[in-house]
Amino acid sequence: MTKLPDNHRRTGFADEYPFESRYLEISGNRYHYLDEGSGPVLLLVHGNPTWSFAWRTWITELARDHRVIAMDHIGCGFSDKPQKYDYCLKQHAENVLKLIDALDLQNITLVAHDWGGAIGMTAATNRPDRFVRFVLSNTAAFRSRQLPWRIAICRIPFLGALAVRGLNLFCRLALRLAVVDRQRLTAAVRRGYLAPYDSWDHRVAILRFVQDIPLSPRHPSYQELVKTEERLAQFRDHPILLVWGERDWCFTTAFLDEFEARFPDAETLRLPDAGHYVFEDAPELILPRIREFFGNHPLQATV
Repeated sequence: MTKLPDNHRRTGFADEYPFESRYLEISGNRYHYLDEGSGPVLLLVHGNPTWSFAWRTWITELARDHRVIAMDHIGCGFSDKPQKYDYCLKQHAENVLKLIDALDLQNITLVAHDWGGAIGMTAATNRPDRFVRFVLSNTAAFRSRQLPWRIAICRIPFLGALAVRGLNLFCRLALRLAVVDRQRLTAAVRRGYLAPYDSWDHRVAILRFVQDIPLSPRHPSYQELVKTEERLAQFRDHPILLVWGERDWCFTTAFLDEFEARFPDAETLRLPDAGHYVFEDAPELILPRIREFFGNHPLQATV
């Protein structure tokens, strides 16, 4: 692990993201992560097209008495964005495991959103001895045949690349369609979400995430997701909190229903007035509920 000078500009959103940048080198690429606070370990895994910036409010609150780790997947946030890279579910999960091993993280509480659910749970099912609690929000870790038309368009050859990498529509429209109360998105917050994705090259992973959604057995990531799905049952007796923005048009409540069926003892916080970006729409409701969940299922701090 290295603590290097942060060469990423935070112009316009520095106050929103005041955390110290850290890096782990993985196969010649810099993997950016945050490591804030001390206490029981929380591992925050983001989705697409966000980055660790999305967790900023949660990090500030929870790092008061937890050790909070939040990475940027390769191609995202302040991590390197190689143009030739295996941007797939298995590789992202392996990177998470490399970070866990490098930091020797134990008794981990996984906190995951969007693609972070599939990535985080793939990591967890490959290293179940390291994970003890789960907070899953507007995500999936199992196969689905649902693909909203807004996402399907981005998978069309040439047109998808033009929209996602050329016009940056995926990032920009997310700030309109993934949040119910847009007044919460100040100019600084908008800058923060968009800053790492400021060019065609820097938006490579956003498109690759869209293309990596495995809808058929012929897809390269399909069998990896099947393995994860089949191994989820080992966590049925673990403390699990499901946090769901019910106005999410992508990860609808149908995904929540499946999680509840797979984990019948899980606790659920339904947010009828929150969208996909629940961390923007309802942090004042979510964070107290997470603290209650932690209080009901306490862990001892690890070094």
